[in-house]
Amino acid sequence: MENKEVVNINSEVQINDTINNQSPKKQSNKMSEKELIENVKLSISPKFQDWVLFKNGTYIIFDDITQVKNINDEAIAMMKEFGPVFAGGPAGDFNTIRLLKTEGWIVAGHGYGMYTYVSPTEIENKSPNDLEVGLFGRSKRDLDGKNPEIIFINKS
Repeated sequence: MENKEVVNINSEVQINDTINNQSPKKQSNKMSEKELIENVKLSISPKFQDWVLFKNGTYIIFDDITQVKNINDEAIAMMKEFGPVFAGGPAGDFNTIRLLKTEGWIVAGHGYGMYTYVSPTEIENKSPNDLEVGLFGRSKRDLDGKNPEIIFINKS
């Protein structure tokens, strides 16, 4: 993958401001669930077949789903543990990776196998840098962590 920049945002940055400060016009450009699912499918390497997608674009890849009793319960527990962003905590660190098979980025960070998809249509700036994309992705993950709602499960 091309662009792997680690950004540490453990400062006084308010993550939720990234979404809250988006104009109403941009917030109306939110993708449909179908569009989100299709873009996430394209963002994940085909070798990973077991994953769970949450409402705001955060997904968790499972290495061996046969070892998981209840995928819904496990995914929600992981999201509640690793999804919310707290100032000064490890959840503030992230990597921003530009995608090849679809437009957009994935934002990786705290929590093994947990990523958040960010579409260019969600970002107000037409040429965002890694920090802007990463902050926006972290704010989406924070929303999923605070109110986890599974919208899709992919099983091998």
